[in-house]
Amino acid sequence: MTLDPTAATAASDEESGSPAILVDTADIPGGGQLHLVRHGADFEILFGDEQLMGSWESRSEEALATLVCQRLGKRAGRILVGGLGMGFTLAAAAAALPASAKIVVVELVPKVVTWAAGPLAHLFGDSLADARISVEIRDVHDVIVEQPSSFDGILLDVDNGPDGLIKLANERLYCNWGLRAAYAALRPGGILAVWSAYQDEAFADRLRCAGFEVEEHTVHMDGSEEELSHTIWLAAKAG
Repeated sequence: MTLDPTAATAASDEESGSPAILVDTADIPGGGQLHLVRHGADFEILFGDEQLMGSWESRSEEALATLVCQRLGKRAGRILVGGLGMGFTLAAAAAALPASAKIVVVELVPKVVTWAAGPLAHLFGDSLADARISVEIRDVHDVIVEQPSSFDGILLDVDNGPDGLIKLANERLYCNWGLRAAYAALRPGGILAVWSAYQDEAFADRLRCAGFEVEEHTVHMDGSEEELSHTIWLAAKAG
């Protein structure tokens, strides 16, 4: 099946002229669908016409992990990654964390895990074979609520920002009580990191109200200020 290129556009299209080809569709628990789309050698994941991620640009997804791991250092014993995506955050965390660390990946949509072993296997490499990594098909909100004082880092990239675009229930993660639950799930000195496609001053204020010390980072997609950028909030719990 060929998609309308106006509804699914990859960065490489202008040069290659590659058509947008629908590879697979994944049902989201609770309603809605994700679409895995190929453009030549590139892939993207769409929610409707909204691009969630593309294989040609991974700087901000990698930064979500590296910024946290740099700050935690040897204290990084157990990390929660919310959202498997194309595996960029997971791979960056695995590369930066010590051999003793454990990484729990929580993915809501089962087919995203299937894609990791199928059409996107070349992006994941041997990441999921790492003995430090376990994958759970669950709602990351439930894992956070059920495991107080369990994580040194919580990395969230489950939507296009701190809202419920893909799944309305995701707003539980970003509301006041959801952020307090994340605070409780962290060990002293732990860090909550949230990826977003846009800035949101109100969300930064909610993080502070939940007790976090907040840093906001802008990651430019190609390393230059002329291009589009993404936002990462680092919210630290007192040590």
